[in-house]
Amino acid sequence: MIRIGITGQTGFLGTHLFNTLGLYPDRFIRIPFSDECFTDQDKLRSFVCQCDVIVHLAAVIRHPDPVLLKEINIRLVYKLIEAMEAEEVAPYVLFSSSTQEALPNPYGESKRMGRLLLEHWAQRNDASVTSLILPNLFGPFGRPEFNSFVATFCYRLTHGQAACIESDNTVFLLYVGTLCRYVVDKIPLVIQSAERITECLKVPHEIECSVSDMLEKLTYYKETYFDKGIIPSLKDCNDVNLFNTFRSYVDHLLRFPVRLTAHSDNRGVYVETIRTETGGQVASSTTLPGITRGNHYHTRKVERFSVLRGKALICLRKVGTSEVFSFTLDGNEPSYVDIPVWYVHNITNIGDEVLYTQFWVNEWYQATDSDTYVESV
Repeated sequence: MIRIGITGQTGFLGTHLFNTLGLYPDRFIRIPFSDECFTDQDKLRSFVCQCDVIVHLAAVIRHPDPVLLKEINIRLVYKLIEAMEAEEVAPYVLFSSSTQEALPNPYGESKRMGRLLLEHWAQRNDASVTSLILPNLFGPFGRPEFNSFVATFCYRLTHGQAACIESDNTVFLLYVGTLCRYVVDKIPLVIQSAERITECLKVPHEIECSVSDMLEKLTYYKETYFDKGIIPSLKDCNDVNLFNTFRSYVDHLLRFPVRLTAHSDNRGVYVETIRTETGGQVASSTTLPGITRGNHYHTRKVERFSVLRGKALICLRKVGTSEVFSFTLDGNEPSYVDIPVWYVHNITNIGDEVLYTQFWVNEWYQATDSDTYVESV
């Protein structure tokens, strides 16, 4: 088992990496980190002693005083090095840097200097360090007006605000989930190697586009999915990642459940449950009174639960949090709830008759790669 600690654990990338490591409980032990470790040297020393690997993500991205921003980021690296040398430990360190290293700005300079400090520490202490030069990251749950312009566009489009372009540059983007998988695969290779390494790796981007092209794509999601409930065309994994990012900014409590239109005549009732511009798989189920299905989550799947007959309670909880969102659906008024990625979910028959539910997912089920992780709501 490899013991891994993440500085900046509660940030955008830190949260995603912490949760991704949690998908492999037989391979990794996650050592909790809190920001107060950098203000309490004893806690920081205790933290580094427990880690085989430290992923150093903690940094100030924006600050009104650019000089102070640079000083803080460099000071965080110094404190980490001081703690490791005081305890005479040499964990494998992965350092999150940025393509801004090449730019003459305080953030880029702090990243470049932090990388050099860690490389010198590794040479002095016979340790391994990998610095990852990262493009712009995007993904679910990023802070609008802070982490990424993609987060800002998604939030504004789903909250009735104008999404404006300040500068229509070409941008290079990497999905946060892809980076997390990269790190998960990288760590065992270095830990198991007998050689000590000092390396600086440029992590490739997945999407190259203009800011206006990105806004056009997200506006299409808004007009198709948010306004009409239609699942848009998802041609490849980049589209799925962008769409799941967009969906993470939808306020589920205000949007769901969405009522469907029931057409009744002497033959019975006809209900259209989904319109889609993409493929996928449709399934239906019956659930006996009092029975619960689900209690798992997905990291990439797009899902819709439609209740056609009976009464159901659908519960959602974001992984790593305790707040539960509950929705009551009744087949007398057919309706659906869409399931966000990284949300544990279940459906319970709370009625007195058999519950009839239809499930749609954007990909076929594969037992060898089900993207299904068991956890109770």
